[in-house]
Amino acid sequence: MIALGKPLLSAFASVAAFGLWKLFWLVYHELTSPLRHLPGPKATSWVYGHLGDMFKSDNSAPHEEWVKEYGNTLRLKALFSTNWLFTMDTRAINHVLIHSTDYHKPSLVKYTLSGVVGEGIVFVEGAQHRQQASRDSSSSIPTTAESLPLTETHHAFGPAQIRGLTSIFFEQAIRLRDIVSSQISKDPAANTAGTRIDILSWLSRMTLDAIGLAGFNYNFGALNANEKPNELEEALSVVLSATQDFSIFPFLQAWIPPLRLIPTERAQKIQVSQRKVVRIGNELVTNAKATARAGATAKGEIEKSGLHGRDLLTLLVKANMATDIPENQKLSDVDVLAQIPTFLLSGYESTSTATTWALYAMTLAPETQTKLREELLSADTDTPSMDDLMALPYLDAVVRETLRVHPPVPSTVRVAMKDDVLPLEKPFTDKHGVVHDGIRINKGDTLVIPILAMNRSEELWGPDAHEFNPERWQNLPESVSHIPGVWSHMLSFLCGPRACIGYWFAVVEMKATLFALVRAFEFKLAVPASEIEKKSNLLLRPVLRGDPMNKAQLPLLVKPYERE
Repeated sequence: MIALGKPLLSAFASVAAFGLWKLFWLVYHELTSPLRHLPGPKATSWVYGHLGDMFKSDNSAPHEEWVKEYGNTLRLKALFSTNWLFTMDTRAINHVLIHSTDYHKPSLVKYTLSGVVGEGIVFVEGAQHRQQASRDSSSSIPTTAESLPLTETHHAFGPAQIRGLTSIFFEQAIRLRDIVSSQISKDPAANTAGTRIDILSWLSRMTLDAIGLAGFNYNFGALNANEKPNELEEALSVVLSATQDFSIFPFLQAWIPPLRLIPTERAQKIQVSQRKVVRIGNELVTNAKATARAGATAKGEIEKSGLHGRDLLTLLVKANMATDIPENQKLSDVDVLAQIPTFLLSGYESTSTATTWALYAMTLAPETQTKLREELLSADTDTPSMDDLMALPYLDAVVRETLRVHPPVPSTVRVAMKDDVLPLEKPFTDKHGVVHDGIRINKGDTLVIPILAMNRSEELWGPDAHEFNPERWQNLPESVSHIPGVWSHMLSFLCGPRACIGYWFAVVEMKATLFALVRAFEFKLAVPASEIEKKSNLLLRPVLRGDPMNKAQLPLLVKPYERE
């Protein structure tokens, strides 16, 4: 008993000492941070600051109220009432996103993301990120003046590769269309009121099958409604559900690493699921390698000229095995494996969420739904090419407007790795009445990138910024040209070296899905709009107000569209 007690006491003392050191650093940092001079709202909780309010609300609603009262540049309170910078200044945001080596994801975000998606490209920083991103990015899609280094193998997510994946998107979208038609045919009320369907659930299944086939040549079978979900699908569901609770302990574990040794139910669920993902991921990599070897030359060499494959993983593995590509442009097997959960979660939940919001928006604007359907029905095929799909102007406007008003990720954060001064488009006045033309930042200060708030800023987009109006894309205000974004004058996919490399994949898949569904069905809300609210965990998804389970869902009434 004594022998066991001494190690436990020593471990407890070590954790306590580390915690005290972190507390001392926190107090010193807050007392010296220039952010303490910024105006801002009073925290509603000393422990959570404003984070609890942001988590529980439509994620940009409190931001917009604070901006009205305190201006575009202010400070928010985070855990233990620490100060975070919040700014809507386009020049300052651009500076932070472009200089990604100087602004990293905070330890809390890294810890949360690594528990969900592993140490893939959304997690790593610096040289390791540049190496992974250069393998996965596209030479055909410029990001910023400080784009990542590019080689001939950097097109896994570019237009040329996505063009070859478009048929997969349509195959799965048409499968979903046929499943919905089958459900409607079994409902006697379908031709009058419509059949009630949780469209988010079905879209999640469809996009999971699509990313499985397009990303890894792996069939989840998620759209097989009568079959039990396979173990990889179940593992991903467990990981996502484990992130939905808002509690203090995960924050403390991120801040004080020794606390991660304490087992929790949440951590145990994630670890079990991650082990399944890693095991199946290893099988996928092994299969992709076998495919690559099958295309080798008579001498057993794999050349970069042979880098083609329908799925992204095969392309990535082939590039890694090519004998005429420098070693410093390749990833280790561990790095390749780390991309699998990243691509899975990023590639299916975000796209299904965005497509769900598009249908939601069109139930509230039936004239938009009608106008889009007319354009889609003008096509003489159920499966247009990617180029023909991208040439449909109103579909493009609907997708852009959806991702502006309903971006799946409402905000993100960065932490300064060095002292800096952020340049500003417009000066701000601090709480002492002093005007500044730059924001002074200390190393360790945290900054909020307000994606949703920027996307519907009245100052940038006009007085109807909160409204869903696809027609605005015919004549955008000049002010939105200052918004830093890798795509379409909005922050939904960010910008700079850490911009979303899969945005072309997401946009084409979303368009293909809407093409198949809106041509075939009419959509109406199955509940009053007032009963639907947004709930944010990793993504901003619809839930029913008052649902004790807080289940992400969007019940719609769906009926076949009858051509006149």
